This record gives sequence, structure tokens and C-alpha cells, in this order.
Amino acid sequence: MLTKRIIPCLDIKNGRTVKGVNFIDLKDAGDPVILAKKYAQTGADELVFLDISATLEGRKTLIDMVLQVAKEVNIPFTVGGGVSSVSDVDLLLQSGADKVAVNSAAIKRPELITELSDKFGSQCVVIAIDAKQIEGQWKVHLAGGTIPTDLDLFTWAKTVENLGAGEILFTSMDHDGTKNGFATTALAQLSSELNIPIIASGGAGTSNHFLEVFKNGSADAALAASVFHFGTIDIIELKKTLKQNKLPIRLS
Repeated sequence: MLTKRIIPCLDIKNGRTVKGVNFIDLKDAGDPVILAKKYAQTGADELVFLDISATLEGRKTLIDMVLQVAKEVNIPFTVGGGVSSVSDVDLLLQSGADKVAVNSAAIKRPELITELSDKFGSQCVVIAIDAKQIEGQWKVHLAGGTIPTDLDLFTWAKTVENLGAGEILFTSMDHDGTKNGFATTALAQLSSELNIPIIASGGAGTSNHFLEVFKNGSADAALAASVFHFGTIDIIELKKTLKQNKLPIRLS
């Protein structure tokens, strides 16, 4: 069994790390460069940096900040937000990113996924999917969760896998920031239907939620923000707990 990964997420707006609930009511959570350095030093397996307002504001990712963060971390570093072309990805990889997350642009032009996979390798291509339940159906949203689409979560996830995605970052908008646990049922279905790693996002509140998302949701990695930013959960202690529960976890 592959090692399960713990991934802090830096949601960036106006140069600061922010965190909200259900994608709204954003609160300041600190300097992203300082937080990134701390996580790299305190047991995080990877780091995700999402420039959450880039698409809405019609601009590219904050390259200067990506460069600053990259200098401070020695763990895999994924960057997303406003990524819409091969040249965007090329610049981000040159600026220190190891992987790039694409969301809205892939929905608008799915062939972009294949272009990126062919150019950089599938291991670099993370497709971020924001979805919420509407009348009992998981529907994909774009532009930072502000625009609903008719795309079904599971159909879209299988499509992006077939197009060359190397990994999926699934955020449940219904669970985001609630601290009530991850969307384990949906995650388990994604895991059973796909052959690429699934990163679970949205709902982490306790160490037990991480245990549940790995055991019941069959996630390959679990991403969280506020519980790490505000010190509710210590990553090293979390990983020790998961290890004690027989999960394959990197402790050193």
C-alpha cells in the first residue's frame, strides 16, 4: 500500500493565506511564505498553494509568491489558480512548482489536460474538482466554486483520468471549512472508479476525520487548511496517531 499523505493547503488572496467556510466568509490565516516554511519543517508530506481569486479576477497566478515559497520548502509543491495554458504551467514549474493544479480551464477546454500531460508528464498534472450536492447529485463548479455546471463529479473525474491527469484534488464544497469530516462516501466511490490518486479536501476537524478518510474514504492523501493554520491539529501528532492505527505514514 502506498504511503498516505498529509497536505496543508495555502489558499491565497491578496497575498495572504485565507480560509473560509463553504468557500465564503474568508478570514486571514497568515503569511503564506512563513506558513509554507513551517509546514516543510514540521512533517507535511506535500504543500498545495491555490491562488483562489486568480480565475475570478482574470489574471495569472502570483509568480513572485510562488518563487518565495519554493525557496522555503523541500517537499513536493503544487500550485494552482488561473492556470490555463501550457506556457502557464511551464512558467510555474520553472518558478519552483513540482505539480500544477488546473480547474476551470480544464472544464472549459478539456484537451488542455492532454496537452499538459504530453508536455510535462501526467505526474505534474493535478485536476482540482470543486463539487457540491444539488438535488442529491454531485455537480462540478468552476471559478472558485462560484459557477455551477451540469457536469457530474464522477463522470468528470473519469474523463480527466482518461485525458491524462495524474491526480485529482476533490474538494467537497458542502464540507469545506465545516470541520465535520470529509465526504467519505463520495471519495470511496471516486477511489473505486479511478486508477489515479485522490486527494481529499473539505471538512477536516479532528484527527479521527483523517483516519476515516483514509480507511472509509480510501483517499490517497488528505488536504486541510484551518486546522493546521490555527494549530488545532499538529501534523506530527496526527501522523503518529495514523501510524498507530496501522496506516502507512511517513514519520521522518
